[in-house]
Amino acid sequence: MSWFVLLLLSIVWGSSYILIKKGLLAFAPEQLACMRISFSTLCFLPIFILRFSDIDWTKTKALLIVGGAGSFIPAFLFALAQTRLSSSLTGLLSSLTPLFTLLQAFILFKMPYSWTKMLGVLMGLTGAVFLVYFGQSGSSANFWYGGLVIIACFLYAYSANTVKASLQDMNPITLSAASFVLVGPPAILYLLSTDFIEIIQTHPQGLSSLGYICLLAFAGTVIASLLFFWLVQLTNAVFASTVSYLIPMVALAWGFLDGEPITVYHFLGMALILFGVYISRK
Repeated sequence: MSWFVLLLLSIVWGSSYILIKKGLLAFAPEQLACMRISFSTLCFLPIFILRFSDIDWTKTKALLIVGGAGSFIPAFLFALAQTRLSSSLTGLLSSLTPLFTLLQAFILFKMPYSWTKMLGVLMGLTGAVFLVYFGQSGSSANFWYGGLVIIACFLYAYSANTVKASLQDMNPITLSAASFVLVGPPAILYLLSTDFIEIIQTHPQGLSSLGYICLLAFAGTVIASLLFFWLVQLTNAVFASTVSYLIPMVALAWGFLDGEPITVYHFLGMALILFGVYISRK
């Protein structure tokens, strides 16, 4: 089951970068991020109301961390980064998440040290570096914007470790609904203060970009969050974060379909990444 969820999550999350790229054709990055969070919050709101009594409010701090570090802030960072980075390169950089997850688990969450997990993470990271070094032709590799993706990966890792450390027993649907509703209102209020409705009505690609963002919110955020939290609970934060090893392959596939070239170096890097996932699981 854990491997099936990992594969499904990889496909869903790996498609997010091309959806962000298409959404940015009409909307500013902060509008896209707010729309993504707002639509996701509205999707979770009925569940939040129905399961309000099931939420352990003594863990509000942990829920805020998961909502903020796992969804809210990264939504802005990825949208801003992709104003300069290609969708495939952004997907490649996201494979740094497992390394941060493991280091945080050892240092902050006192997880027992395991050479096997470390070897798997380093193997996957090697494959990611290989891909970035040899497979970034045609991408605008701006280091500052790449740094935004790295920060987002660090936040994803902290969110995953928080789920495992403090929210292990909470139902994934309840966890997702609570974390989004807690951080969603600021995004909704900011979005309403912008001209996003006028853009939808007047921009030549306003409606199509809106459709991509809705898909991004529902599949790339709502469904992906449920799958990710479930995967963390089925296994552990390190294994769950290895989804970031598979995401680049999906991102590269979409990039290829959108006109970005794929060479033999991409396949060599992917082989290293898959072997890293296997070693990490062992």
